[in-house]
Amino acid sequence: MARPGVRRVRADAGAPPPLDAMWPMTVPAVAQLWAEGLELAPGATVLVGENASGKSTLVEVLAVALGLNPEGGSAGARLETRRTEPDALPLVVERAPGAPRWAYLLRDETLHGLYTYLEESGPSYHHLSHGEAFLAIFEDRARGAGTYLLDEPDAALSFAGQLRLVAGLVDVVDRGAQVVVATHSPLVAALPGATILEVGPWGLRPAAWDDLELTASWRQFLDRPESFLRHLR
Repeated sequence: MARPGVRRVRADAGAPPPLDAMWPMTVPAVAQLWAEGLELAPGATVLVGENASGKSTLVEVLAVALGLNPEGGSAGARLETRRTEPDALPLVVERAPGAPRWAYLLRDETLHGLYTYLEESGPSYHHLSHGEAFLAIFEDRARGAGTYLLDEPDAALSFAGQLRLVAGLVDVVDRGAQVVVATHSPLVAALPGATILEVGPWGLRPAAWDDLELTASWRQFLDRPESFLRHLR
């Protein structure tokens, strides 16, 4: 049997198309999703790309399509600080038969608001470090089958914290979950078994970890940091 999960996100053919000149359709990755649809791997998908490449916007678009609060949490989360997310696009989410509806979004840039919201009925995340609080929420919410969206989790985490996150992602995928992670970290991008999509002016394209500019740049920097730093003066 096919593994349950979100198989594809596509445009609703019966809805009027959004204007190409309006955000987020000006983001190449979003425009490609609208034109071609986006098939999601049954396990893990990793999005990599430069700042402003559109990977976070794509995560937000997917979150809204799944009915999630765009600032983080589940479909039932009620929090809003300052709305910066794209409005809902007329998208159709195709799921495998029997796929669980549980989904959760964690966004680094809105975690402070999510901590405050969750503290209304739970533990005090503000008493933890940023990274500890992020991992605590992830490990509490991502316990089994479902769809989990993580936007730049590496921003909150040390090297050891990123290793712990990767271990948690491997574990939850092994238990039937589907994850989509946007990251700047070559460590997180090395998530075993993940499908890697490189995001940029071209839209979305499959990539191998060894071929990523992200991987090559970090490898070169760690081998010879002075070759980069001398150009900053």
